[in-house]
Amino acid sequence: MTTYSTTQNDQIAWVQRRASDLIRNVEHFIHGKTAVVTDLLVGLLAEGHILIEDVPGVAKTSLAKAVAQSVGGSMRRLQFTPDLLPSDVVGVQMFDMNRREFSFREGPVFANIVLGDEINRASPKTQSALLEAMAERQVTVDGVTYPLPRPNLVIATQNPVDQQGTYALPEAQLDRFMMLLRVGYPSHEYEVQIVGDALARRLPEQLDPVLSIDELQQMIDVVRGVFVAPALQAYIVTITGATRTIPQLRLGASPRASNALAQAAQAAAAMSGRSFVTADDIKRMAQPVLAHRLVLTPEAAVQEHRADTIVDRILTAVPVPATPVGV
Repeated sequence: MTTYSTTQNDQIAWVQRRASDLIRNVEHFIHGKTAVVTDLLVGLLAEGHILIEDVPGVAKTSLAKAVAQSVGGSMRRLQFTPDLLPSDVVGVQMFDMNRREFSFREGPVFANIVLGDEINRASPKTQSALLEAMAERQVTVDGVTYPLPRPNLVIATQNPVDQQGTYALPEAQLDRFMMLLRVGYPSHEYEVQIVGDALARRLPEQLDPVLSIDELQQMIDVVRGVFVAPALQAYIVTITGATRTIPQLRLGASPRASNALAQAAQAAAAMSGRSFVTADDIKRMAQPVLAHRLVLTPEAAVQEHRADTIVDRILTAVPVPATPVGV
């Protein structure tokens, strides 16, 4: 049984309070989507990149903007288009006429929060420019490696792949996103509020920051200390391993997915005011962390199998550890 100091419990309580402050601030503009906002913040506290996928017009970009605006620090936006080049993302070497030498001009990825709007409207070549940045928090240009600022978090949006003018993200790119979230249509009550905001010309850029980038980094550091019992670590690996044996899947979850699920569960536990992870934290985060990484076989796709239902079946089948998980 692991014991925790009062200091750690105080830190967890502080993370919970500050997370609640950020959620309330975002909800001044994003109405009726508490669960989505909470999951997005879980991803940020786990220092993971977030992909928001849904049909046009349901506030994907506004949600990303509202969260980024609520956090102080550097923020850059990238509008992905078919003519966008990799150098437009990561930066380029330029010749300085005055100094008579080449110097590196940083791209938009050199920011604490990078908003990638409609990422799947760029070509696969440009999409791949983010691979190193998202996985290693660095960029290599002309053989020189440049570290990115910390934290460095990508919040990207995309339209469903059946929309015109889109390119499906490759599996390697999807695997670098810790979570995939969907916003969904608002209820009648909340859509009335949305119409009122539009008439009043309210914008997410008008939100005031409630969290400094230093506080966000401190929250990330506290989350990293949340205890995950060995039995629950094995539980996570059993869940992800099960995806590799499902006949309807031609690609299961990778070890990176196991790490992502553990880290997301840590953040979920901290936001619930606990210094240790429970099986319920893991179950709650399994869908947004795992489903987008699973690739159906052509036969399963024709038979209308779905990755999210497969994750549900696995969670039902895998037994929950009976050993203690924390204090």
